[in-house]
Amino acid sequence: MKIAVEGCCHGELDNIYQTLADAEAANGFKVDLLICCGDFQAVRNLDDLQTMACPDKYRSMNTFYKYYSGEKEAPLPTIFIGGNHEASNHLWELPYGGWVAKNIFYLGFGGVVTFGGIRIAGLSGIYNENHYRLGHFETPPFSDSSKRSAYHVREFDVFQLGQIQQPIDIFLSHDWPRNIAHHGDLQGLLRRKSFLRKEIEEGSFGSPPAEHLLNVLRPTYWFSAHMHTKFPAIVQHGGAGPCSSTRFLALDKCLPRRDFLQILDVGDRRGPLEVCADEEWIAILRSTHRFRSTRRAPIPFPQQGDTTQRFDFSPTKLELQKVRDILAKRGSSAWPTQFTPTTPPFDPASAVATGRAVPLINPQTVDLCTLFGLPNPCAVPGSVTLEQLQGGVPRPAWSGHLPPPQFPLLPPPGSIGGAPADPNEISLTDSEDEVGASGVVDPNAIAIDDDDDDD
Repeated sequence: MKIAVEGCCHGELDNIYQTLADAEAANGFKVDLLICCGDFQAVRNLDDLQTMACPDKYRSMNTFYKYYSGEKEAPLPTIFIGGNHEASNHLWELPYGGWVAKNIFYLGFGGVVTFGGIRIAGLSGIYNENHYRLGHFETPPFSDSSKRSAYHVREFDVFQLGQIQQPIDIFLSHDWPRNIAHHGDLQGLLRRKSFLRKEIEEGSFGSPPAEHLLNVLRPTYWFSAHMHTKFPAIVQHGGAGPCSSTRFLALDKCLPRRDFLQILDVGDRRGPLEVCADEEWIAILRSTHRFRSTRRAPIPFPQQGDTTQRFDFSPTKLELQKVRDILAKRGSSAWPTQFTPTTPPFDPASAVATGRAVPLINPQTVDLCTLFGLPNPCAVPGSVTLEQLQGGVPRPAWSGHLPPPQFPLLPPPGSIGGAPADPNEISLTDSEDEVGASGVVDPNAIAIDDDDDDD
């Protein structure tokens, strides 16, 4: 089974799929799955574009909307995580993950699925210490501040992923695990990204939560993006554990003559070539959901060694069996929701934004929560269902500046507007990117442990 891994997508789906088609034709093989490591930009229309945190000059519809509208269809199953340049209101609708278009699947804030029997886990967003221990309080309509904090990793999601006991084959994060630079060609990285030297020397470069999960989960592969450069590394874990070493690879963004794509053979398929629910992960969601907060204040979860309550939520045999029973009754382990459009797609002929936003409860999230007995994080004050919208429930007007008062979970008006730039963000461009945007490069023969990383 062959899997293609792509770095920062930035909405360039047409170019990425064409690159894959060219590689398949040139080599006579078929890729079974595409994985994208963030900055996917699932922008459906101009309203979505307004919620993407980036300078105005980089806001572009690109090509995702064609797949959302049905004008085009992804030629192979595609799984992605969120980064720090996303359509925040779109991904907000799918906190547990789901389909953003036919054949294109989002892993959620944190998630695990199987494909061909391969377990794929991921953590969306990037690390920011200021928001790490908060709840997922951000709700449409987003302010300038909340549309940025919405993509910051939360401790609760890391806590859930940390309960996994069964081996993980592939883990995805947008930003790199902290200290990963010391496990590869550090000098080569500094030649390309010299501005990282101080952070690397101080030990502050990278994500501490990702480093924690790398050491706890010990996946076979770990893929990242964010820094717009290729960087392979091998982390030796030692001792007992599901895997003695993890092969790490960060990839570039989709541009010509850049290493943005890696194709690897993961061996024979061990299950159906479709996105399937992971029994262990669903059991973890069911046992830990009471600690999920949709307010700024988090709900404290038990710490290791707590003798007054359960602190280890790795699933018991009974919890796993309950999930198996649910899936058996349904008659399939395939992901139990179907793609459902929830807003009109971009129309190049009119190209008009409605200027309206509302917390929308996506039918996919409703169906998933109903099947597995989970609370719906999108059921917040002011939220409406798709049926209510289609039935004529008024959509609150929004000017794009101050949020209306019926959404109390947003930051107070005094904190909105003029928010400082997030120091953890990576620019959408750099001095090496002044080239065309065809995105068609030859990804062949890029070994995952190749030391020749120069652009």
